[in-house]
Amino acid sequence: MDPNRPSRYDGPLLTRDIAAAMDAARLAGRPSWSGSLDLGRSIGEAALAEDGFRWRNRDYPYPERLKDRTIYVWDGDAFVAAQRYDGALIKLVPTEWGAPTFEIDGIKMLPTSQLSPYADAERKVGLVAPRGKQVLDTCGGLGYFARACLAGGAGSIHSFEKNADVLWLRHLNPWSPDPADDEARGRLQLEHADISMRIGTLPDAAYDAILHDPPRFGIAGELYAQAFYQELARVLRPRGRMFHYTGAPNRKTSGRDVPLEVARRLAKAGFTTELALDGVFAVRDTAARAPTRAR
Repeated sequence: MDPNRPSRYDGPLLTRDIAAAMDAARLAGRPSWSGSLDLGRSIGEAALAEDGFRWRNRDYPYPERLKDRTIYVWDGDAFVAAQRYDGALIKLVPTEWGAPTFEIDGIKMLPTSQLSPYADAERKVGLVAPRGKQVLDTCGGLGYFARACLAGGAGSIHSFEKNADVLWLRHLNPWSPDPADDEARGRLQLEHADISMRIGTLPDAAYDAILHDPPRFGIAGELYAQAFYQELARVLRPRGRMFHYTGAPNRKTSGRDVPLEVARRLAKAGFTTELALDGVFAVRDTAARAPTRAR
């Protein structure tokens, strides 16, 4: 584990609705409130006093006025929004499902309209059948693909995330897997690096499965490039499986069919492809000549 990575956050995570429920219990004269202060991962009890609450043997003041669609964490002095700005606003956002999503400049990075972002990740991970496999997770995000791989019995997961602020959100989010947790048991390697730069250094045929969940094409076009797909083919073993998230951009407004473009490029790189869920499912073709690493 990277010694520079922040330790796992273990304080309360508040939303406007949770704070209002606690306040209502206090005003009703109740000595405690029962609910979740970790985004639905567990149910516990907070002891209520006039000037604050006690949770997991620690005392906290009641928060100031909170905003909708925002998660608040304790920074040692006050409850602050789980967000950072460094050229772009990166923010952890609550959902009705418990497991949060995140946004970059207001653009939601994970689907949440019909099911939990973690349940969505489970469906996609199921396509690559991770049990016992060595899995490459190219764009780790909040780590829901990696967590689903762990639950699905993957042998190992090598996960990359290039954005330091997204890694910070991961340490706040109780739904994100921690490489140091017992569940990971040394199976999850999380690397702070840009996969488009690192992939050329990875060994040939090192992985049995790949999960590729890049930002949209307009933000990270290099992760949709033919050269990058050739590298994915190189590091994947014959008959290895891959799921490539593309989303479903509106062809009428964009003038492009991104899933079809991706499928064609992957086929050129040596994959058999089919459209699946909101992306492309691909299998490394054993008949195709295995690419070699650039020297």
